[in-house]
Amino acid sequence: MEPLQELHPSFKFNGLEFATAEEIVVFAKQLKEKGASHEVAIAKFIVKWFNDKPYIKVKTSGSTGTPKKIKLLKTNMVHSAFATGVYFNMGANNTALLCLSAKYIAGKMMLVRALTMGWDLHVVAPDKDAITQYDNTYDFAAMVPYQVYHTLNALDKIKKLIIGGGVIDPDLEAKLQTKSTHVYASYGMTETISHVALRPVNGVDKTNVYTALPNVSFDLDDRGCLVIDAPNLGNLHLVTNDVVTLLDAKSFEWLGRFDNVINSGGVKLYPEKIEQLLRDFIKVPFIISSLQDQALGEQLILVLELDDPKQVADYRNIISELESYHRPKKIFTLSKFPVTETGKIKRNDIKDLIKGYN
Repeated sequence: MEPLQELHPSFKFNGLEFATAEEIVVFAKQLKEKGASHEVAIAKFIVKWFNDKPYIKVKTSGSTGTPKKIKLLKTNMVHSAFATGVYFNMGANNTALLCLSAKYIAGKMMLVRALTMGWDLHVVAPDKDAITQYDNTYDFAAMVPYQVYHTLNALDKIKKLIIGGGVIDPDLEAKLQTKSTHVYASYGMTETISHVALRPVNGVDKTNVYTALPNVSFDLDDRGCLVIDAPNLGNLHLVTNDVVTLLDAKSFEWLGRFDNVINSGGVKLYPEKIEQLLRDFIKVPFIISSLQDQALGEQLILVLELDDPKQVADYRNIISELESYHRPKKIFTLSKFPVTETGKIKRNDIKDLIKGYN
């Protein structure tokens, strides 16, 4: 049966129950006037969810090109919610935590899942350590890596956790191996209405391979970038800028962003992969970037987030262990990396800054 845009009778919002959609809209309008900033964002979404328009307007993050405003059909958003429910075998009366901002697709979709599948939703401010402030336990939650890092000691309160919004670095992934929580890295974007593929990060099923959700399949374009077919989500042949190794139509390994590929001496290098090789050895925030070079085209560099350039450790032994093409030729420091609203490092901004210093 086609999922309908209705309020599930089992839905709860911080313990509150609602008999009808009209009732929760009245509650949301009151929350919009008196709530904290994160509650206002939730209230605005709920009001829009139950209005007579068939779509929700959202802003893309730039995963498939320049950020822009798009319309997501509510029926497709419901399909996405139910796909997650099927994948995790979760239905009515499951407990879930919303600790992400409802301004963005991940937060919006936690609300849609709860509203349409009848979850008992606990809503808190999107703080870095939100879960440590409460004694509740949850069947399901979604976080960004920054929150997970600051929540490690309390993570066992969650049975199933999806992590999105950024790459999980090896140090964090290693710490997750001792946790009872079933942790998954998610792959998705605003255009795909949250995640379309998941990767088990810990436990017996741990893998580097992302597997598609129901009714999603994959292909490659001529750049080696992932192409997504998800008709239930309104996506036919959605071309991304993510370079992957495609294993079959339902699974892939992520290599890096096409936008970030460095061509050094005719060799294509993926900064994200080189960064993974260095994560265990460099204890300050860093990225691999490049500078223009007459001989190589682009010269590989290491950029550290460090207040005092004099505190740079001696990384010569570490770098010498890398393959020759993976070895940074220079090291630069910045006191603070520029980041987006969702905490992603602005690589191009850093490259421009380094170019100005060089």
